[in-house]
Amino acid sequence: MVGPSACGNKRGDSVYFREYTMNLTLCLDRRFAAGFNGLLICLTIAANVTFAESVPNILFCISDDQSYAHAGANGDRIVQTPAFDRIAREGIRFSHAFCDAPSCGPSRSAILTGQHIWRLEEAGNIHSTLPKKFSTYTEILRESGYFVGFTGKGWGPGRLAPGGRTGNPAGREFATFSRKPPIRGMSNKDYARNFEEFLANRPVDQPFCFWLGTHEPHRGYQKGAGVASGKDPRQVVVPPYLPDHDVVRNDILDYYVEIEHFDQMVGRALVLLEKNGEIDNTIVVVTSDHGMPFPRAKASLYDAGTRVPLAVRWPVGIKSPGRVYDGLVNLSDLAPTFLQAVGLKVPEMMTGQSLIDVMATPRGQARTAAYIAMERHDGCRLGGKGYPCRAIRTPDYLYVVNHAPDRWPSGDPDASVCARGIPFGEVDSSPTKQLLMANADDQAMRRFHELAFAKRPGEELYDLAKDPGQVVNLAAEPDYADVRTRLAKELQQHLVKTADPRAIGLEAAWDFYPYYGFRKNKNWKVDSKP
Repeated sequence: MVGPSACGNKRGDSVYFREYTMNLTLCLDRRFAAGFNGLLICLTIAANVTFAESVPNILFCISDDQSYAHAGANGDRIVQTPAFDRIAREGIRFSHAFCDAPSCGPSRSAILTGQHIWRLEEAGNIHSTLPKKFSTYTEILRESGYFVGFTGKGWGPGRLAPGGRTGNPAGREFATFSRKPPIRGMSNKDYARNFEEFLANRPVDQPFCFWLGTHEPHRGYQKGAGVASGKDPRQVVVPPYLPDHDVVRNDILDYYVEIEHFDQMVGRALVLLEKNGEIDNTIVVVTSDHGMPFPRAKASLYDAGTRVPLAVRWPVGIKSPGRVYDGLVNLSDLAPTFLQAVGLKVPEMMTGQSLIDVMATPRGQARTAAYIAMERHDGCRLGGKGYPCRAIRTPDYLYVVNHAPDRWPSGDPDASVCARGIPFGEVDSSPTKQLLMANADDQAMRRFHELAFAKRPGEELYDLAKDPGQVVNLAAEPDYADVRTRLAKELQQHLVKTADPRAIGLEAAWDFYPYYGFRKNKNWKVDSKP
């Protein structure tokens, strides 16, 4: 049972809610009994929850393909994200949050399970499955008495039956309501109205956990939507890995319109919580599964593909709201955070580190590295091969290991060996991609084409102070030899500690797992194990 029941009380006791504060403190004290920080966390949370009438609800809002930079609170001057900005203003904004994988299915699997993708077998690939043996925070909460549901895009894409599951691990789906989308390319799902239906179906006095996952800003976009909405392409800040061209500027504006759609749905959900008088007893999280669908972003380990917006609001548990946390965190840290917030035991299999200490005190534990990985994204190499790579991101550097540098990182240029039937198929079709491909021989464009599509060496190292856009690889530079050696060692130690098969000499089977995605190329297939 949730909250007090996790420490011995039974749900339904008349003292259940009155004892929540005391029992939450005891549960967290047991979890953090190893040191003073644990006691401090418990005392801080206990002081903040004296008015609470129940264990906290959880509203998890996740966009599909949004990079960190593209939110108002994160410094973007064009895109309008008042809901995200409010959560940041009234809670904590994480300035260095990273997905565990820049690919939808693996990232969502990591969020749900609180584990790195290399520990999740088939779930390390997109268009795969999530084996039932891996616990998810949603299932633990449901078994403990929470009402759990989702709308829009939960776990996916893939098939759950091969993994032994009968339903989406994000919860029971609520999809009754739809509306005419404001522009072409958007889903017709009324995510906020479906959240309202979820709340209406919730049993009285039962805490809830809801996953509001939009399909936006995933491609495709209505061309010209950004300009039509009044946005000026001249104001777009074009990242250094893309050409400063009108096509790119307008493509980014169209992407902004879909981010705003997501934010509007979050805003409507917040209004519902305020109407019900539950917003201050709800942990609200707003984030994205990975970065934007542009070349050298999504499906890459560079910041454009992995650094995501993240803000959390929870008046009950956040001390000194309105602050920015600069430590490095992974989205897999959210699962243990949710469980500890309600006083439940975190399964030993979870490798994520709870953010409770960060929320409870500005003097939270220092976090100096995030870890990111990639295996097979979208089946765009001969025989279903992926692009296996691992990375460590610190405040100063990004270090990447490419395990198969002989492969094309963005997919094979030969469309016939791609399940999607398009060249460089790991990169979604777009005006920006088409611009680069159509001008591969143009002197001014060649550099950007190579950054997007060319093969990469076995190691990459980027000095973020000098090169925030991560376009100059320093791995072979003698002046950076010590840095490269140190980061390689730190990455390897973490991979060994967390049992990455590629790091400890075990079979790495991701190239051979079934692929359940759409095959435009009907002759495409995954190789059998040798």
